[in-house]
Amino acid sequence: MFMKNKIILLSFSVLSVFSCTKKDQRPAQGPKVVATVAVENRNVTGYSTFPTSIEGRVNNDVRAKMQGYITQVLVDEGQYVTKGQPLFRLETNSLNQSANAAKAGVGAARSNVAASDANVKAAQSAVNAAQVEVNKLKPLVEKNIISNVQLQTAQANLARAQAQVAQAIAAKQQASAGVAQAQANFQGVQANIDYSVIRAPISGNIGKINFRTGSLVGPADPMPISTVSDTSELYAYFSMNEKEYLNFLKNSKGATVPEKLKNMPAIELMLANGEVYAEKGYVKAVTGQIDPSTGSIQFRASFPNPNKLLSNGNSGTIRIPKAYDNVLVLPETATYEQQGLVYIYKVKQDTAKSAVIKVLDRTNNMVIISEGASKGEVVVAEGVGTLKTGTPVKSQPKKFDDIINAIKPIF
Repeated sequence: MFMKNKIILLSFSVLSVFSCTKKDQRPAQGPKVVATVAVENRNVTGYSTFPTSIEGRVNNDVRAKMQGYITQVLVDEGQYVTKGQPLFRLETNSLNQSANAAKAGVGAARSNVAASDANVKAAQSAVNAAQVEVNKLKPLVEKNIISNVQLQTAQANLARAQAQVAQAIAAKQQASAGVAQAQANFQGVQANIDYSVIRAPISGNIGKINFRTGSLVGPADPMPISTVSDTSELYAYFSMNEKEYLNFLKNSKGATVPEKLKNMPAIELMLANGEVYAEKGYVKAVTGQIDPSTGSIQFRASFPNPNKLLSNGNSGTIRIPKAYDNVLVLPETATYEQQGLVYIYKVKQDTAKSAVIKVLDRTNNMVIISEGASKGEVVVAEGVGTLKTGTPVKSQPKKFDDIINAIKPIF
């Protein structure tokens, strides 16, 4: 039993020696190799960004002026149309019948006028004849050749003829009024026939067609048949909150809001695919008051659209540039955040040491620093998430631009 225990102890001793030997032979870990850059001074441009919705310069609803069934759709969605171009046709069978009846009414009224005119002429002829008879009898009565009774009879005939003329003229006037009424009725029906052709209210691109052949449409419909948008120029609407708006008023040149808008630099539009729109825009207008429901104020920017690349309903991001002259910059990858503070790792005596910095702005994969670092200081440019303060490092200098150009956007 004693020998057995001795053997076991000897085995443990051998294993312990072997383990210590293996541990002593493990190579010591050297400093971590890290990419580094120096803090630089640069002239850079930062951007204030705001989500935006895009509309055509003019957007007009296409609506029917009369109620009817669509019989023809003459255009397609997205097509460019000119002002007055026919877009839709409505059924006009009953209108054509009404038009024929109204036209016949005009003809009948004109016939009545012609008959009344003939009556007036006949009555006037009778007046003329009666007047001649009176004129002939007067001298004879004055010379006592004939009795006064004959003259009085002739004068009564003249008065009756004159009354008939007045009646004929009144009838003619009434007939003329009937012509005017008949023509008004015909023109009203004809206008409805014209309204059966629905035309483009402006020149532009036609949007979604909400009603097609067979649909009953009318002027009181809540939804328009379609919309025509003039997209030769586009309006981009965006909003600032109250704080941003007050900063805008404070920092922009000019005594009045229109002057401040006029002095604003050209702005950019970032499209939904991340590309920057080729045309520059300008802020042209701002609403006069803060919206109490949102706490924001709306701006309107204008962008030319010569190639019709954009259309009504697009979205994007407005970028208002801000120039920074001779400021300290670092790559975005050199920073990390913790508990609301932004840190970097400075390399001093082959050791990574964390430091808090104050970021003024971020642009083009760079951070603009106002405090916490100085020009020429060497900082870790990549892999800061694998370090902790006091980590031994071996600096591997890299070009500043190579670092920022290698940064890929994260969507």
